[in-house]
Amino acid sequence: FIFQNKNIASSMKEGAMTGIARYFFTGRPMANQHQTWSDIYVTYWKSHYKPAFFVLSAYFIYRILAAQNCGQGRLPMILVLLSCTSWLITPIVFSPFPRWTLIRQDLREFNSFITGEAGTVEADIPDVVARGKKGTVRTLYECGLASEMSFWTESQLFMLVLSFLVKAAVAIFLLAALPAEILDFLPIFVVALSLTWVVLLGYFFSGLSNCFLVLSFLVWPVTALFAHLILGDRIRQPDAWTLMPEYVISLTFFLFFLGIAKGLVLIICRSINSLLSCLSRKGATGRMHECIRVCFVYFFVHQLQFVEAYVVLLLNLAVASAMAAVDRLLCNSHTWLLLNSEMARTKHTERYMEKSATFFEQDYLGHGLDLWASDSEFEGSPQQEREVSDVGSLA
Repeated sequence: FIFQNKNIASSMKEGAMTGIARYFFTGRPMANQHQTWSDIYVTYWKSHYKPAFFVLSAYFIYRILAAQNCGQGRLPMILVLLSCTSWLITPIVFSPFPRWTLIRQDLREFNSFITGEAGTVEADIPDVVARGKKGTVRTLYECGLASEMSFWTESQLFMLVLSFLVKAAVAIFLLAALPAEILDFLPIFVVALSLTWVVLLGYFFSGLSNCFLVLSFLVWPVTALFAHLILGDRIRQPDAWTLMPEYVISLTFFLFFLGIAKGLVLIICRSINSLLSCLSRKGATGRMHECIRVCFVYFFVHQLQFVEAYVVLLLNLAVASAMAAVDRLLCNSHTWLLLNSEMARTKHTERYMEKSATFFEQDYLGHGLDLWASDSEFEGSPQQEREVSDVGSLA
């Protein structure tokens, strides 16, 4: 119920932002068909996973702030946790046939999906856009880039500007409300971002080598090790646990500002492409796609999705392993509850109807009953069939 309501909410939100009524998958695939983890991620990453991570980040900040006061006055927020948990694990809980072989296969495929290089070349942009509309993306990069291109090219410019102004108003309010001590840590993230941009420049000049993309992740922990050279003793006083809320809130605030900066850049690019009527529409669209592609990496959109995807992978592994253990130890109870008793009788090392008839047929064929071998059009008992024949002969 919670998962389905999130589908409805996401559909209404996207329809209001883009003016396009797209089909949203409701989460009810073929009952006896196993969905791969990569297919599940492509279907739900934007409607369920991304909002769940956003809400959980806010909840984590709330918890560490409350911990500074020994938890006094802290609310449990059970419904919030239940909703986020449902959004993250429901597709795996209701996925049929939790088998260890399928888990290993899904783990390999999903890892290849996250680290794949398909769609990173500039010449692949038209193919990325087409695959994104069909839902047949091959990698995480394609998945995120296709979504960004769809949003920034198909949404109305008025809605984009309005959304940006709302976010800017929220940012101004946060600047006025947050204590100055929290904003003291922003220079650390600015230095880390600057070094990341240098590494990403090498990423584009080297022909999109994944080595530079990995280095863009490593820049952040390395910068944190030398943070005392940027802030001096402020980074250690009074102690790390007391400063933990300031670390987390400042990082969250910085990422929020980074998203606003990306939005401003892309709105300017979109406005310029709209105003230059002397240029061909095809050329303007190509330039807009190139701007989106650059911002997708430079403003840390792909990197954040990369981290979130690996968190989803670990959650899927834990939940699927638990479901497989339940099926293994409790006589296929998960399969029986999700499907039926017929499917639950299939052994873990076999496939349903792989080498024999259904269990229903085997049970009754042992008593001499063949359900499919009757050539007569009459489906009653033999005695009733003879009575009908006698009546027909008398007539």
